[in-house]
Amino acid sequence: MTMRVVVSALCGALLVLSTGCGDECTDQFDCRRENGGAPAGQEWTCRSGKCELRNVEPQPEPDAGTEEDAGTEMDAGTEEDAGTEMDAGTEEPDAGADGGMVVIGTAAKGEACTSSADCAAGLRCEAEGEAMTCQSLHVAFTAMDDSDAMAAVVTRFDEPEPARLSEAAVNSRYPRWNPAGSRIAFVQGATETGSSTGNLAGELVVRDVPLAEVAPTVLANGTTGSTEGFLYLEWEPGDSLLYVRRAGDSISGISRVLPEGGPVEQATAQGTFPDWRNGNTFAFSTSTVGLSTSTVGGTPAPLAVAGPTAEQPHYNRVNDQLLFLRPDETRPVGLNAALYIVPVGGAAVQTIAEATSVPGEEGSVDSYIANPNWAPDGSWVAYVRAYFFNPTTGEPVLCGAGTSPCAGDPGNIIFLRRINPADGTPVGDEVSFAEGATLPSFSPDGHHVAYVQGGRLNVQQIDPVAGTKVGDAIVHPVGGFTLQTSRGDDHRPRWQPR
Repeated sequence: MTMRVVVSALCGALLVLSTGCGDECTDQFDCRRENGGAPAGQEWTCRSGKCELRNVEPQPEPDAGTEEDAGTEMDAGTEEDAGTEMDAGTEEPDAGADGGMVVIGTAAKGEACTSSADCAAGLRCEAEGEAMTCQSLHVAFTAMDDSDAMAAVVTRFDEPEPARLSEAAVNSRYPRWNPAGSRIAFVQGATETGSSTGNLAGELVVRDVPLAEVAPTVLANGTTGSTEGFLYLEWEPGDSLLYVRRAGDSISGISRVLPEGGPVEQATAQGTFPDWRNGNTFAFSTSTVGLSTSTVGGTPAPLAVAGPTAEQPHYNRVNDQLLFLRPDETRPVGLNAALYIVPVGGAAVQTIAEATSVPGEEGSVDSYIANPNWAPDGSWVAYVRAYFFNPTTGEPVLCGAGTSPCAGDPGNIIFLRRINPADGTPVGDEVSFAEGATLPSFSPDGHHVAYVQGGRLNVQQIDPVAGTKVGDAIVHPVGGFTLQTSRGDDHRPRWQPR
């Protein structure tokens, strides 16, 4: 069993929040604390302030990489919401195909523009009738609704009015933007078990933005996609969609789908966690080699310097640096990831955030790293530091739970760390950003960070130079949706390209 599967099983709930007035719970941690562990094959979920049991979606055991995220998050999420209506325009991103610093203008929301470069931070230029105006960026994510159905949902980051991408009767998940921010792909109709025949694995579909009263266009299903489930779907900034194939309890490599449809192509025979560098180049990881890079139709090139256990690569689109996780073998299995940067050219690996251990009388309070993400210009990284009590004898216990020495401490904290874009070296110390939060995601202009806290979407403006917070976070209120976090990067909120 790999690190990610162990983490998923042990770390079902780390977002520790106080229970709301009159509510039985705010998240599944409250339910576990009050009711004990869930029966085999089930887990606690907090819905409408009440603890309920639900069946656990089976997680594939990998055969060519690692499957569950080294994250720390809950399967059923916590009791809150996000979302809003989409009407985005079709302007191209400000940066070129290879990324880079995004130009920030001065035009405010609702003011005229000719391109997104005219618009202030958090805005993009959209068509409104025959006029072009600056409007707020959208954020897309996977949530659970009040009926326990999974829903791909989108929202203006500053105007919480949820809009689901599929009909209420159809499960949907994993929304992903195209590079122009004018189309959004997602998986719909998947069952919890999946199948290699028919559509039980779900369909990979796409919709235009603004949303129109037309059915999504189907790009692939379980049969045409040769998969029992579409995992780790990635699109922007690539010119096509990548996904990881599922076969029973294993994964079996990466496939590629053109946004206009057509035959599905095999991108790699093995591997998982694809991440685009640009329209044609991507990175991925396998359990035997570690990190590799490839081009569409090309031969994968291993990055041996990262080590054979390296996983979960995230491309810096500015200068070919890869952010990745790698276990510290001296720590408990599944709770031992540290964070590194490696230039694709093969120079020395830079250590960004290590696993920690603070000894005590009966054991130690340890931490590991999960869910890393780049700022768009490569000047900052965000990640989650997850904490647990590692006793001298017995099994590790998550912080915030039970009577451990760290029972009163947050189970996970988002940190930011400054990076020198020239060589990937860290600058200064890590900075605590949000307690009890997870899955940080930088906006395409680098001026906002979205994250999940208590099942809600939170968006915090930052100073992209100093990394300090600007004003209070925008917290999307409860509205029938609870953001999901159990599949780590698969559930990371995704910003609409600018």
